[in-house]
Formats: sequence, C-alpha cells, structure tokens
Amino acid sequence: MKKILFVITSNDQLGDTGNKTGFWIEEFAAPFYKLKDAGFELTLASPKGGQPPIDPNSETEDAKTKATERFDLDKEAQTLLANTHKLSDINEADYDAVFYPGGHGVLWDLVEDKTSIKLIEEFNANKKPVAFVCHAPAVLKHPKTADCQPIVNGKKVTGFTNQEEDAVQLSEVVPFLLEDMLIKNGGVYSKIEDWQPYAVEDENLITGQNPASSEKVADLLVKQLSR
Repeated sequence: MKKILFVITSNDQLGDTGNKTGFWIEEFAAPFYKLKDAGFELTLASPKGGQPPIDPNSETEDAKTKATERFDLDKEAQTLLANTHKLSDINEADYDAVFYPGGHGVLWDLVEDKTSIKLIEEFNANKKPVAFVCHAPAVLKHPKTADCQPIVNGKKVTGFTNQEEDAVQLSEVVPFLLEDMLIKNGGVYSKIEDWQPYAVEDENLITGQNPASSEKVADLLVKQLSR
C-alpha cells in the first residue's frame, strides 16, 4: 500500500490583523477522502504537531461540501487530524508522495519552514509526486532543484490568483501574492475563471488554483501513484 504524507499549517494568525486563519477544511477533506477511498495510507503532519487550526471561514454554511460534511461525522478522521505528527519527525523515505492543503495559514509558517523546504526538495529529487492546492503552492517559494533552480522554474503551475486574493480583500495582508511569486520563480503560470476547478501537472508537480480544485489535484495524484 502506497503512503501519502499530508503537511498542514500550524499557523492560526492572519498576519497582524488579529483575525484567525489556518488551513481550509475543504482542501483537506476532499483530497483526504479521495485518497483514502482509493486505498492509500495517509499520514498527517504539521510544524507543531497536534491539532492544526481550521480557518473559521472554511467552516461556514456556504463553504460546506459533501467532503466537509462527511468529515464532520467522521470521528476517526477527526482524531487523526487532532494528533498530527511533528513535521520534524517525518522522514521522506517513508512516503510515496506529499500533499499540502492550502489556507492562508501556510503563508506565515510553512513557506519559511526549513523542514518543509527540505522535505519538498527530497520528494522532488526522488521524482515522487508533490501536490499543492490553492495557497499551498506558496510553499514552493524557496525549495530548489539539485542545480539550485527554483523547483517551479520552467514548470506548468497554478495557484490562488491575484484576482481571487483581491476578492477576499487580503491582497494587502498577505506577505506576498502567490501568482506573482510563481511567475517570478520561473513558473509557467496559468489560471481560469475565479473560483472554478482547475489543476495542472508537470511531471511529478501537481498544483490546483483554489478550494474548488481540491478534488482535481487529488485525482491527478491518484493517477500518478497508480502508474
């Protein structure tokens, strides 16, 4: 049975606004069930370990999906999430792929987390699938290839758009705009209409544009791991 590592933010602060953030529950739940139902073994990790913070905006009535409703009734999955491993205890060699759910939280911890950066570099160097959705491609800001190029350089990528960031009124709050960073790092960035499902893959790299893209990212990951 192939094993997939989920890496989730531990940050619950939206910059210095005083507002709460975290990971976006749909971006965890949809891939979690897609991958679990496909028969993969899932391990959850976060920088601090334990319960990672769920962005309260992702738990509102209008943000609910079939996957989040399933999670709300799934005590086993809730227990698993409440007891994530510490990221520093994780060994890349134990897993076949890594997946990062998004949410604004990642922008303030996982982007700069040296353990996360090293893990992504190791997964990529070993040509294992590395998958990210919505704000999670932000963690590709620093990881490099063996020849010291950004991992996204020359690769087809997507992620939360500048226009989507404007729509949620956080363009002046986030430490950087994800779309701009991916392009600056040499990524061949593409996007479609705001809030519509969109995911791209380039070799082992898989990225999705927004929360609605979570299942598409998971589907691409399943296909890569089933080859």
